[in-house]
Amino acid sequence: MTRTPDQETKESAPAEVRIPVVPASEWVNPLRDPRDRRLPRIAGPSGLVIFGVTGDLSRKKLMPAVYDLANRGLLPPGFSLVGFARRDWEDQDFAEVVHDAVREHARTEFREEVWQQLAEGMRFIPGDFDDDTAFKQLREAVEELNASRGTGGNFAFYLSVPPKFFPKVVQQLKKHGLAKAPEGSWRRAVIEKPFGHDLASARELNRVVHDVFEPDQVFRIDHYLGKETVQNILALRFANQMYEPIWNRSYVDHVQITMAEDIGIGGRAGYYDGIGAARDVIQNHLLQLMALTAMEEPIAFDAEALLTEKLKVLKSVRLPEDLGSHTVRGQYEEGWQGGEKVIGYLQEDGIDPKSKTDTYAAIKLEIDNRRWAGIPFYLRAGKRLGRRVTEIAVVFKRAPHSPFESAATEELGQNAIVIRVQPDEGMTVRFGSKVPGTSMEIRDVTMDFAYGESFTQSSPEAYERLILDVLLGDANLFPRHQEVEESWKILDPIEEYWTEHGRPAQYRSGSWGPEEADEMLARDGRSWRRP
Repeated sequence: MTRTPDQETKESAPAEVRIPVVPASEWVNPLRDPRDRRLPRIAGPSGLVIFGVTGDLSRKKLMPAVYDLANRGLLPPGFSLVGFARRDWEDQDFAEVVHDAVREHARTEFREEVWQQLAEGMRFIPGDFDDDTAFKQLREAVEELNASRGTGGNFAFYLSVPPKFFPKVVQQLKKHGLAKAPEGSWRRAVIEKPFGHDLASARELNRVVHDVFEPDQVFRIDHYLGKETVQNILALRFANQMYEPIWNRSYVDHVQITMAEDIGIGGRAGYYDGIGAARDVIQNHLLQLMALTAMEEPIAFDAEALLTEKLKVLKSVRLPEDLGSHTVRGQYEEGWQGGEKVIGYLQEDGIDPKSKTDTYAAIKLEIDNRRWAGIPFYLRAGKRLGRRVTEIAVVFKRAPHSPFESAATEELGQNAIVIRVQPDEGMTVRFGSKVPGTSMEIRDVTMDFAYGESFTQSSPEAYERLILDVLLGDANLFPRHQEVEESWKILDPIEEYWTEHGRPAQYRSGSWGPEEADEMLARDGRSWRRP
């Protein structure tokens, strides 16, 4: 039987091979063993869009963090960075701005080959948040980068803009189809604090954002949670047997959480006036540190388990009955700091001379649960204080009985574990020890652990860790909307009381706050630590 040419072609042609395509969000490297700790977590194909890219946060933190991640090999080769702002720039102008920011602020060494690879994926979109044309250009840029850089349709939108613009930006993303990811890809929104200015505004903001993005697509940045020492709170407590048995009301006398800054408001009068230290710092940073310090052990180190335990703490917080005696707000006056004469808050440019905004806030809270009942947590934050420091001090009760003469223990204080969040990240344990000599004299001494001395690898910047986590979809270090709302429930009654009662106490710049704050602790028979 004679075969036709068509039959010969069909028989000789190789069979079509179909390779199943796995969505980028589900792809797993088959050659990687999850137990191998030598391999870092590396982001898959993706891009980052920064709104408000010309601001200080973007220039000093975000763009250098992106470069540092690329320099450490943690970003994919085709990673893309898109800037959106009200500047008449071309792509090369934007690349030059990023280059200068990286040169000045990056943590790692500048390498030309890394920069060139990163610069190839940079685009800039000029426009206002009301400008539909600009958002159409943004969509075109995203589609072009998908094709030219292989981003796989995966983009995170970073809202480095004032909170009043959050609703407009997310609504524009929805209107122009940018919030909805192609099948097998992801889209995420990153929101900077403050998350509202009270409970009502926080709920409204959450409603607007969640109308566009699902809750698990929204990453609220609290950069303190990206710091190594904050994450080390959990390692310290739950990876060691020596601390957790005494981490409770039976042994702890009180806890002090301090965030002190030695600078004033700088050029942030427009943002800071009307916000104040309590809303700016206590509502987010310090309440998060308190929750991590006080929480029970989570069943796993994942976002849901951490959220569950932190929420239990925040829901258990009890405010003092007498807010006048157990909360203090203050404003810095002129004084000397760092060898220079500095002006007071009311003399700063752009500040109303009658402003009642607090630049210092101290509050006493208690946690009504079995572990912490009756143990006070003192939270304080302020500007123009003695030095820049953030720390958590867990202060223990004195020994129930001392066989030593009172003269032998005159200089003995209370045992304490102090976690230094910044600067000089590490931990100090304070305890009593005999002074060398023939007499029995006991004095406080310290054992010190410093990250810089114990590890050869320097700690990455908080924004490096957090941006990488956004690209990986890891929400462990990001507060959820439930935590934000519970935090406002704690702070709102205090802010309402302050609004109705008097003016902030005054304190000299370079000091450690108003005398009223010292009196607040003295009424409880305690005193503030001098960091």
